[in-house]
Amino acid sequence: MTAADVRNAIMDATYQALCERGYTDLTTQDIADRTDRSKSLLFYHYDSKEDIVVDFLEYLLEQFDERAAGFDDRPPIERLATFLDWYLYGSDEDDRRSFHAAMLELRTQAPYNSRYREQLRKIDDRLRSTLEDILNAGVDDGQFVDHDSEETAALLIAAIDGARVRQLTLDRGDYLDAVRSATIARIIDELLVDGVSFPTERPPNDGPSFRDAVDPIGSDVDDSTGP
Repeated sequence: MTAADVRNAIMDATYQALCERGYTDLTTQDIADRTDRSKSLLFYHYDSKEDIVVDFLEYLLEQFDERAAGFDDRPPIERLATFLDWYLYGSDEDDRRSFHAAMLELRTQAPYNSRYREQLRKIDDRLRSTLEDILNAGVDDGQFVDHDSEETAALLIAAIDGARVRQLTLDRGDYLDAVRSATIARIIDELLVDGVSFPTERPPNDGPSFRDAVDPIGSDVDDSTGP
């Protein structure tokens, strides 16, 4: 196996272990058990559980960049719809909910772990900049009215993040659907020029898996907490 193959296998195992065990109970043995490598061989590549998790967050970011680039040739309104539905997905998708619950656990470690915090800040920066690029492209293409894209992107990310936290912590399965509808009606529709409408149907559910996109639940870290 190449070094890239080994890393992909470890990242896949980390994803599976996070979904099944959560972050708090995650061990390196859990990860090793989901690969064809022993715990000792796992430590040939990583020195600790923390090192694996830090690389996993970096891997999420790499995969998000690749995923987002694949949508660059679509009209901005379609890119915005795809971005929204990556995160405000249907209430019956248990695998994604399990993963995001684990990421929420991981997020609580950021105030005390500078390495996690640094990676989560990078994810937050990338999410916002990608969304800002979509909004600016919409203005340039005449689909969106002129507006403060930085402010709008921050508001959309906050709405997504807040909805997911409430869904996971309060077990309200239909909350994401309600926030999705309100976000479209109260924020996105106000951005659209006359004659442009937000897609009424969700795009095909081809993401995000851990390889497809990063998770806002793990990204909103207070910048006032320094490393």
